[in-house]
Amino acid sequence: MTGLPRLRLEEVTGAPRRPVDPGTLAGAAAIVEEVRRDGEEAVRGYARGFGEIEGLKDPIVSDRSALEEAYRSLPPEQSTLLRRVALRIEAFADAQRAALDDVTLQVPGGEAGHRWLPVRSVGAYAPGGRHPLPSSVLMTVVPARVAGVESVWVASPRPTAVTMAAAWVAGADGLLAIGGAHAIAALAFGVFSPPADLIVGPGNRWVTAAKKHLYGEVGIDGLAGPSEIVVLADDTADPALVAADLLAQAEHDTDAIPALVTTSRELADAVDRELERQLADLPTSEVAQAAMGNGFSVVVEDLEQGVALVDDLAPEHLAIHLDDADAVASRLSNYGSLFVGGSSAEAFADYGAGPNHVLPTGGGARFQSGLSVLTYLRSPTWMRLDDPRALVDDTALLARLEGLEAHARAAEVRSGEDPGQASSPSSRIADATSTNRGQPDQSFMSPALRRLGGGAPKMPFPPPLEPGASTSAP
Repeated sequence: MTGLPRLRLEEVTGAPRRPVDPGTLAGAAAIVEEVRRDGEEAVRGYARGFGEIEGLKDPIVSDRSALEEAYRSLPPEQSTLLRRVALRIEAFADAQRAALDDVTLQVPGGEAGHRWLPVRSVGAYAPGGRHPLPSSVLMTVVPARVAGVESVWVASPRPTAVTMAAAWVAGADGLLAIGGAHAIAALAFGVFSPPADLIVGPGNRWVTAAKKHLYGEVGIDGLAGPSEIVVLADDTADPALVAADLLAQAEHDTDAIPALVTTSRELADAVDRELERQLADLPTSEVAQAAMGNGFSVVVEDLEQGVALVDDLAPEHLAIHLDDADAVASRLSNYGSLFVGGSSAEAFADYGAGPNHVLPTGGGARFQSGLSVLTYLRSPTWMRLDDPRALVDDTALLARLEGLEAHARAAEVRSGEDPGQASSPSSRIADATSTNRGQPDQSFMSPALRRLGGGAPKMPFPPPLEPGASTSAP
């Protein structure tokens, strides 16, 4: 019978997976460096080798007028579909952007704060290959435009008319009809378009490896691996819905990872039967069947154990089919995107309910979020001091503790004190600490530090040492 491999709890590991293997990373790096050296000649050579163009002089760039022409060629039901989905993605991105405020805070002697600013230029990758993904064009370009990015170019190999139309609807400036590591390099180095400050979008392991190699020269959204889903379910779940959600991710790629964590052995058996039934007439059954071998189902003792396991796995997609899904949702924290209740199919998010479908994989949800309008924004800080005297002593003291005399003098020259003639660090520290003996004044503590102290009138760290006191244990 077709189904997921049944594992014991101790056989399931939440250890992060490497997003790309060393061999692919080395190969992609060689391609990127060749493009860096030889530019368009190298890109065209790889494009011809991969069948993206027939002749070395064939066009690679589609400008905005060509994208509009593709849009106009679509039947009305397809063109209006793209616009509807784009508007929902835009509405979600608008709401996220509206939640971000610039900050201005009073500091000693003046003000400081931060501003939210967009990156200048973006390269957005959208897969072609087995299943071209115009939805990924919408997901990557629309939030960039909401963020205020000036230049947005798409790269997608062998683009269909729908993919090109999606680029036009989303507001892309143009599209490069190439894929793989050479496309990422072309976006980064500005071979056909303005050099990208940030490269985003999902792709195969060569795309991921090229992004990893270039990170530091350009920003990236993350390192996406194979698609994955974990369904957390109890005995109230509908096996047909659970199986449908598992297959929706399994059909992406033979490397996809579908998994079921359940408190019910009977449900696990029923889901296996449903998988077999639904695979029987699924057009992508060959791919989905292969992906089943990468996944697993595990029966846990109780919901507490299940919650702990899925949080440890930190999956790209986490669907919870539970009797009280809302209550459990608030206890979960490690996931790319969460789908609460049996009606909330992950497929709805894939195709434009609002949240983005470009998400961290391989346990990356432990430390990063999925693509959003925030991906395209930076929050550089600023400071303006009209009277810096209140900061001079602390700045100079700490600078000298670190052995950086020029820093101390840069502060002191702003108070009128003769740089280099200040009192010794030890005497200055003694003067500062002598006024703070006994009970510290919590008015100088941040609210977070006061909370750490549990409201008690003491700091959560030791008080200053008396001058000359030993730091060794008794």
